[in-house]
Amino acid sequence: MLNEPGAKTGAQRRENAEPSEYIRPIPLAAVGVTLVMVLFGVGYLLFSESFGSAALGDRRTVADLTGAPAVAAGGADGKALFAAHCAACHQASGAGVPGVFPPLDGSEWVNGSSRILSNILLHGVSGEIEVKGVTYKGSMPAFGQLADAELAAIATWVRGQWSNRSDAIEPAVFEAARKADARTTPFTGGAELRALAGGGH
Repeated sequence: MLNEPGAKTGAQRRENAEPSEYIRPIPLAAVGVTLVMVLFGVGYLLFSESFGSAALGDRRTVADLTGAPAVAAGGADGKALFAAHCAACHQASGAGVPGVFPPLDGSEWVNGSSRILSNILLHGVSGEIEVKGVTYKGSMPAFGQLADAELAAIATWVRGQWSNRSDAIEPAVFEAARKADARTTPFTGGAELRALAGGGH
């Protein structure tokens, strides 16, 4: 028996209907929450300070962030030179290390004769030396490899730091000390250094 035109067979009747596409709307609750969050964010940006309170956060100035100004041509930075060559022993505080390295803060050698100090820096010291009533026994290297202007910058910086309030030392003092004594060995303790005092400042 032939099927009538348009009639479905049993297999066709068992198949599911063809799927169809349709748009599933966003729930109204989600729309409402999103809208509230957007409005809150816009309001926060409009009514708050653009960069926050000046009393909060990083208080460093532009000068702090850019570092120290460059040293003028021909000059020398005594603080930087001290940090590079002296602070390891005498410490950034100038207090030295008790029983090992003498202090520079309040030292009679630092604040005394500029001639003696220039020779200490140029030639070094080895042996016993008394500083502020305490005897130290060790060795300080010579810094004669530094230029006169650099040595003068170190000496001047040290003589004006901490509790020290002594006058600056000019590079000419170191130039004169080099010419006056071409020694290649360090001074033997404080006794030999004191002998220089008779030669003036």
